[in-house]
Amino acid sequence: MNIIEIIYKKRRGIAHSEEELTYLIENVMSGKVPDYQLSAWLMAVCCQGLNLDETTWLTDLYVHSGQTLDFSDLDGMVVDKHSTGGVGDKTTLVLAPMLGACGLKVAKLSGRGLGFTGGTIDKLEAIPGFNVNLSVKDFCEQVKTIGLALGAQTAELAPADGKIYALRDVTATVASIPLIAASVVSKKIAAGAQVITLDIKVGEGAFMKSLEDAKDLAYTCREVGKRLGRSISTVTSFMGQPLGNAIGHTLEVMEAIETLKGKGPQDLTELCLTLGAVTLVDAQKAPSLEQGKSLLKEVISSGKALDKLAELIETQHGDVRVIEDYTLMSQPKQKIKIVAPTSGFVQHCDALKIAAAVKSLGAGRLSKGEPIDLSVGVILHRKIGDAVKTGEPLAELWVNEKGKAEAEALIIEAFEFSSQPISKAPLIEELYLSHDLATL
Repeated sequence: MNIIEIIYKKRRGIAHSEEELTYLIENVMSGKVPDYQLSAWLMAVCCQGLNLDETTWLTDLYVHSGQTLDFSDLDGMVVDKHSTGGVGDKTTLVLAPMLGACGLKVAKLSGRGLGFTGGTIDKLEAIPGFNVNLSVKDFCEQVKTIGLALGAQTAELAPADGKIYALRDVTATVASIPLIAASVVSKKIAAGAQVITLDIKVGEGAFMKSLEDAKDLAYTCREVGKRLGRSISTVTSFMGQPLGNAIGHTLEVMEAIETLKGKGPQDLTELCLTLGAVTLVDAQKAPSLEQGKSLLKEVISSGKALDKLAELIETQHGDVRVIEDYTLMSQPKQKIKIVAPTSGFVQHCDALKIAAAVKSLGAGRLSKGEPIDLSVGVILHRKIGDAVKTGEPLAELWVNEKGKAEAEALIIEAFEFSSQPISKAPLIEELYLSHDLATL
C-alpha cells in the first residue's frame, strides 16, 4: 500500500477500504504525505466522491487524530449546535443561553470569521474583556459548573481535519459534501457533544447554493453521526438574505441581546426557537417541538435566558454591563442612512453584497489573524417582501474611515424592487429529527 495507489484508486472512482484511509491519515499526521499528493487525493475525492462507509471512516479517523473531550460524568445531556455559515448569523449568541436556561449543558467551540461569514468568536470579543481563549480544562470545568461555555476552537481537537482543511481552502476542494460532513461532524464529536443540531444554510449567502445539495449534506451528516453513535438533527434554513437585521460584530451582539429580551427580529427568533426545540426534543427535555418552543419562550419571557447570558459573560470575564449599555462596546464615528431610490416592494436583498459591504468597512478579514473593526456594520430596515416608499430608509451604515463609498454602493445594489407585492421567503426549508427522522 502506498499513497500513489490510493490516489489512483480514488481517481478511478473505486471506494477505499478502512485500512487505506487509516494509512492515509496516519501518514498525513506524521508528515509523510507531501501537500501535492494530498491535494491530488482531495481533488479525486471532489470529482469521484466518498460513499457513506468511507465518509464515516474518515470522520472517525479525524476524531481520533487528537484529543477528545469527555462529559460522560455529567448529569444530563451535553449539546452543541453548528451552522454551516451565513450573513448575520448570530444564533449561537441567542440559542446557547436559551438552552442553558432550560437545564441543558452547552459546550460550544466556535471559529473566527473568514471570507464573507462572520465568526462567533469575533462577535464575543466585541464584549469588553470577554475571554474566548479557554484552556481545555477551564472549558470543561465551566460546562460542569454553569452549564455553558463558549470558546475558541483548539488545534488539539480533530487535528487531521485541520491539516486537510488548510489545503482544501487553497486548492478549490472545499466543495465536497463528504469532506464537509467529515469536517463538521468530527469536530462536534471530538468536542464531547452527545446531542448535535446542525443548521444547514442554503441560498446565495450560504456555501450550499441549491436545496438539493443542502439536503444531501444534511442527510450525510445525520447518517455519519448515527453510525458513530451520535444523535444529529438537521434544520435547513434560508440564507438568500441576511438573518436578522444586524450585520457586524457589535451590532450582532446588540441584536442577540435584544432577542433574549424578547424584542428580536422575527426570522432570528423563529430560527432560534426551531433549533432550540429540536435540541430539547433530542435531549429528552421536551416531548414535542411545540412544547420545546413553549419552554424556550418561557425562559425568554421570564428573563432566565438573559440571566444565563449574563452569567456566561461574567464567568468569562466580560463586562456584564453591556446587556443594558451597548455603548460600552466599540462604536463607529459615523452613521449613514441609505434610502430607497424608488417605491415598491423589496424583491431581493442580496446577502453576499451586504456581506461585502460590511467587509469593505473593515469588519472582515482576508487572512487568518488579520485585525478587524468590531464597531462597523449595517442595520437593515427593509427585507424581502417589505413595502417601501421613495426616500424611506433601507439601511443604516455604521462606519469609520474605511470603505464608506464602496459600502454605500454595495448596499444600494443589494436591493431590487417590484411594483407588485412579494411573498416573504420561507425561513425553514427542511427539518429532520434524529431520533425518528420525522420530517416537517
